[in-house]
Amino acid sequence: MATAVQWWGEPIRRRCRDWHRPVALTGAAGDAPFRRLLGEARWMALPEATRRRFARHVGPGACVSYVGEVTECRTSAMGWLLAQVGRLVGAPLPLGHETGVAASVSVTGDAMGCAQYWTRQYSRAHGFPQVVRSAKRFAGPTGLEEYLGLGIGIALRLDAVDDTLLFVSDHYFLKLGGLRLRVPERLAPGRMVVGHVELGEGRFAFTLDLVHSVFGELIHQLAVFADCEGA
Repeated sequence: MATAVQWWGEPIRRRCRDWHRPVALTGAAGDAPFRRLLGEARWMALPEATRRRFARHVGPGACVSYVGEVTECRTSAMGWLLAQVGRLVGAPLPLGHETGVAASVSVTGDAMGCAQYWTRQYSRAHGFPQVVRSAKRFAGPTGLEEYLGLGIGIALRLDAVDDTLLFVSDHYFLKLGGLRLRVPERLAPGRMVVGHVELGEGRFAFTLDLVHSVFGELIHQLAVFADCEGA
């Protein structure tokens, strides 16, 4: 038996070591699309750690991950209802109000450097975690769009305030094949602002705020993450 275990165990351990070798990320892409969209002056005013995260090109087969926890979350009654309706397109908004729960983000990219695929996971005290998948593509009238599901997307404008990088919704749209329909502002869920706030020592905050022109704040979420090793 010992011989059989030794014969079986060592090849498995060796193959596992091979399978789990970290895939190195390449350096900044030649185009550095986030830098181009923001503009050189505002880009250089951002903290170096923020610039490093968003200038890095996540090549084919590579993945960068961050782990942390949700520290703030609140929704209005209208915001909660909107989040439940959002289940139809992959539940991109917080479904509950839990804080102190684990969160993680994984980012992969395509071969051409034209898109990044974001997977966000939020643990819950009971049941399976909430998983949000979206694609950020460097396309459209603003140069940056986030695709959710069922053809629904958000055109984003990149902005910066002090040490915070902001992704601000410009408009919502519905894409059906080659047809792209802009959602009228009166039918849109509100102005969405996602922030990346540098905290120092390899930590940053992710903020999500959705505010409606009539109903006010619908959703606010804040999660704190740490850089993965070597990021």
